[in-house]
Amino acid sequence: MEKKKTIIGLCGSLRKGSYNEMLLKVAGGLLPDDIHFEIVRYDDIPVYNEDHDTPKATERPDSVTKLRASLATADAFIIASPEYNYSIPGGLKNAIDWASRGKDSPLMHKPVAVLGATQGLWGTVRMQTAFLPVFTFLNMNPVLQPEVLVAQAQNKFDESGNLNDEMTIGLIKQKIEKLVSACNV
Repeated sequence: MEKKKTIIGLCGSLRKGSYNEMLLKVAGGLLPDDIHFEIVRYDDIPVYNEDHDTPKATERPDSVTKLRASLATADAFIIASPEYNYSIPGGLKNAIDWASRGKDSPLMHKPVAVLGATQGLWGTVRMQTAFLPVFTFLNMNPVLQPEVLVAQAQNKFDESGNLNDEMTIGLIKQKIEKLVSACNV
């Protein structure tokens, strides 16, 4: 019997009521029933410091070890993130830096889909583009199309976090289908 696939979600915003966490939940809810989806939190990890990483240190901080173990269960990833200063939010980049180190990196060679929501007009295109060198270094398989750039998110989610924009839901479904296909290659 084949093991059930797992897709891990990472949210680039750590705040309560984040539109990107809402977007991530919508994406996870659109996955087929035979795929396990889990959002992994990383707000308790320290800022990356090589002195606290292996091989310089005998072991990584406990919160980092826990993060890496959670990420290691993934067959693929969905990242939903805002754009900070035209790029990847620092907390998310820090988590990826911790997870990317070593031959046992839980990110290497895995499919990934990036989505983004913002209250502004430009979507999150720069943040999504900023991920391309990271994915290249990690030899990940990014699902690039369709782009899911949710501008003016405050008008597209209701008070319960439900996405009420049918065009965006359709784009997310397409992206999720491609991500699931990439898991089965």
